[in-house]
Amino acid sequence: MDANHQLNFLQERIEEIGSAIFYNLSEAVLKLPTSIVSTLKTDEYGFVWFFVQKPTQRLTEFEQEFPVKLDFYKKGKGYFLQVTGKGFVVTDPEEMNALVDLPEEKKKLANSKYALVKVKIQKAEYYETASSTKASWWQQTWSTIATWFRHHPYRTGNTYYPAS
Repeated sequence: MDANHQLNFLQERIEEIGSAIFYNLSEAVLKLPTSIVSTLKTDEYGFVWFFVQKPTQRLTEFEQEFPVKLDFYKKGKGYFLQVTGKGFVVTDPEEMNALVDLPEEKKKLANSKYALVKVKIQKAEYYETASSTKASWWQQTWSTIATWFRHHPYRTGNTYYPAS
């Protein structure tokens, strides 16, 4: 699968799930806290865009670039994603306006209650859960027994590196 197909695949999965747990992996004293975020979009350059609650301190006191992990999971989906990459706090009004499909009232929220963040996807790990496929009673029994001796009850996993 080439980089374009990988990115399209990831965009579709991220859009289907719609939300993630955001982890700022920086060692900085002041950093954006772990939180649940709703994705606004995943663009053609491999950036995932979302809002985070604005901290009480001034945003300029925080790192503007930092390592990030996003865990995308939705009950009943049959798969989940773990994305790692570099996060950026977006403060440039022109860059905010680049989100042309974002309603004006949401753009204004970015300046008051929320901070806009974009994460460049550097690595994405995609896993299908065992319950996502129909299996015969024998396959289910064998899978259950095999799970006792493994750490992860996942059927398949793929790693993507769309940022080439």
